[in-house]
Amino acid sequence: MSRPEHIAPPELFYGETEAKKYTGNSRIAAIQAEMTMRAVELLNLSDEGPYYLLDIGCGSGLSGEVLEEDGHIWVGMDIAPAMLEIAADKDVEGDLFLQDIGQGVGFRPGTFDGAISVSVIQWLCNADKTENRPRYRLQRFFSTLFMSLQRGARAVFQFYPENDTQVEMIMGIAMKCGFTGGLVVDYPNSKKARKFYLCLFAGQAAAGQKQELPQGLDSEEAASGVANTETRIHNRARGKKSRKPVKDTNWILRKKELARKRGAKDVPLDSKYTGRKRKPRF
Repeated sequence: MSRPEHIAPPELFYGETEAKKYTGNSRIAAIQAEMTMRAVELLNLSDEGPYYLLDIGCGSGLSGEVLEEDGHIWVGMDIAPAMLEIAADKDVEGDLFLQDIGQGVGFRPGTFDGAISVSVIQWLCNADKTENRPRYRLQRFFSTLFMSLQRGARAVFQFYPENDTQVEMIMGIAMKCGFTGGLVVDYPNSKKARKFYLCLFAGQAAAGQKQELPQGLDSEEAASGVANTETRIHNRARGKKSRKPVKDTNWILRKKELARKRGAKDVPLDSKYTGRKRKPRF
């Protein structure tokens, strides 16, 4: 079966029909949510959020919905207009940008606390147009991404490498652009469940604290691949997963403060009633 990036450029491959098919497939949505959860886990964020995150190749907002559930503020960028239209129709909370990441990430230095990407980076390795040179596009992407991240922040890319040469090219260019880190492989002994995550560090978080590359997952339970994914997503939606509630009063106040720091002019003033419970009306 041909790889999608060998069929057509992403903005053409994910046209209106394919975008709707991709977004409406419950299994694809479950797998993407699973990989997004893992990418966020590899970001190694503390509990002091919310954090301002970049979703690279956000598509129709499937990953963004997971970020919203975790209480984070996010910005999504994608090259496929049809995908972004679906995300806009779903009224996702993240800001959406139509952007070819091979031309760079156009944000101010130190904007984001982290970045994630699911099933995107391999598209930059394909010369689908005469003017597209993979090495140049990768260098432009990684160099501008490095600048847009806070020092010590992480960027995690789930991707499907075509071969070892492609992995070496992606990692080599990322390192030349200032990143450190490496490849995390989950379930390396399972052809069905194996997943590749490029975990990059934009410098050290603090003086004297060295960032360490996370270990890949490896368990017998994963041998069946993503068989339990839909159950995990369903349990997450029902709140069965033990997670501290994020969107409380403190979360609202932190979100307002972060928006003010980002230069937003329409942030509502803090109310004196913030945190008070409303009396029931009969």
